[in-house]
Amino acid sequence: MCNSLAPAPYRASSGATEASDSRKEYPPAPEPLPVPVMDNHTHLDFRHGLIEVGAADAMDAAEAVGVQGAIQVGCDLESSRFTVQAVQADDRLLGAVAIHPNDAPIYAGRGELESALAEIEELAAHPRIRAIGETGLDFFRTHGEGLAHQRYSFRRHIDIAKRLGLTLQIHDRDAHDDVVQVLNEEGAPERVVFHCFSGGEELARTCNDNGWYMSFAGTMTFKNAGNLRAALSIAEPSRILVETDSPFLTPHPYRGRPNASYMVPYTVRSMAEVTENDLSELCARLAENTVNAYGSWG
Repeated sequence: MCNSLAPAPYRASSGATEASDSRKEYPPAPEPLPVPVMDNHTHLDFRHGLIEVGAADAMDAAEAVGVQGAIQVGCDLESSRFTVQAVQADDRLLGAVAIHPNDAPIYAGRGELESALAEIEELAAHPRIRAIGETGLDFFRTHGEGLAHQRYSFRRHIDIAKRLGLTLQIHDRDAHDDVVQVLNEEGAPERVVFHCFSGGEELARTCNDNGWYMSFAGTMTFKNAGNLRAALSIAEPSRILVETDSPFLTPHPYRGRPNASYMVPYTVRSMAEVTENDLSELCARLAENTVNAYGSWG
């Protein structure tokens, strides 16, 4: 049973100018998980609801429902700089930094991609930055000449992750075969995570065979996401993770409203149903897998 209200930091005041738009209101808090887990991908610097919530308040709300930590993810220089500041300020956070595949052509067009990649590598030296990401390929939003810049940027991010011994966190949209091809050509880092896993059983088998992690977001709860549930059902249990990609991809039945790390339990309970796992056992497995993928929060 859900609480009647969102956690306090996410409640709009009665005087909010947009308060009449329920699509921008945060959903109610879920029942807490029996065993704590981590949110494997969030953007705490992005605003998608009625109000702006600070990172510490966001993690307080998450911790109250059994989400004890999160991976804060950068996707351009500004958000990657924010990520370093956030992980320094709150020990419940680890970080990932990168130039998003859809931003790579923009930096390249300004003649700034090389300098941006150099700064990403500098930021990644922080001990609480544990991943290079999100990087990869996106054939949905980028087309034509921009794809060459995406591929180049992806290969450079793979190289940075390997040289620094960091996890690679992949953005893969409508590009499964090409992402796998690049990973095979370059040689994948020791730890690879497919953020917001969007493939079906074929990609899940590829991940199983290569020991790559599959991080499931609220999308797997959507009514039209049978392919994701089929993939989850055959995924190697030691390779599954959970994330929000907040403030986006809010799980059913709140799809379309803003997302936050405190909503991880909705997705975890759906994962338990699909995998026919005891909820406590699944939570313990997810927490263990997250530490294996990114290292300790301590």
